[in-house]
Amino acid sequence: VMKSGRMKHIIWDWNGTLLDDAQACVETLNIILGKRKLPQVTLEKYREIFDFPVKRYYEKLGIDFQVENWDAMAREFHDIYGEKSCDRRLREGVVDVLKSLQADAVSMSVLSASEARFLEDALVKNGIRDYFQGVYGLMDIYADSKHEAGRRLIAEIGLPPRDILLVGDTTHDHEVADELKCHCLLLAGGHQAENRLRKCGCRVISDVAEVLEISRLAL
Repeated sequence: VMKSGRMKHIIWDWNGTLLDDAQACVETLNIILGKRKLPQVTLEKYREIFDFPVKRYYEKLGIDFQVENWDAMAREFHDIYGEKSCDRRLREGVVDVLKSLQADAVSMSVLSASEARFLEDALVKNGIRDYFQGVYGLMDIYADSKHEAGRRLIAEIGLPPRDILLVGDTTHDHEVADELKCHCLLLAGGHQAENRLRKCGCRVISDVAEVLEISRLAL
């Protein structure tokens, strides 16, 4: 429960939080599953099973890593997703919220399980890179965990965790916020079902514009 005053820094997740790309992931997955004659997934099913590390939910979909090479599959996903995500937009209202936070002198950064160079390119392409003082992705394409990158980010920010709000769309974001001891806000409509997010016990919102109001209030 947030009990401090207005937030001084906001850490944003990228996929599913700023970028509306869950459907692109479903389309990518279905190509991979189709090649292996495995059942297709709907967006609803995907949101029920998506997890970190990513390898775990591949196994739930029937991928057998006694047979499959994980490195090759991660590259396959990355390549197909790169094409499928080209036309994906930012979630509605994101740019307005970033502008308003910047006007409020709230510093911001991005923490993502995406590969770091891919992430930088995506932020530039979507015209929002300049809003963020730091961009922290992973050094590889395996989307394993954001814990280590999060620790580096907190050290760079140099603010007490009570002044920092992490905004994400998965239970993993909540785990990372817990470890970093900062506040957490989860956004429904991304990569995980709302009922899964609610089990974390933190505030869950459905509209990114609510971040603005929450960051300004003493809660």
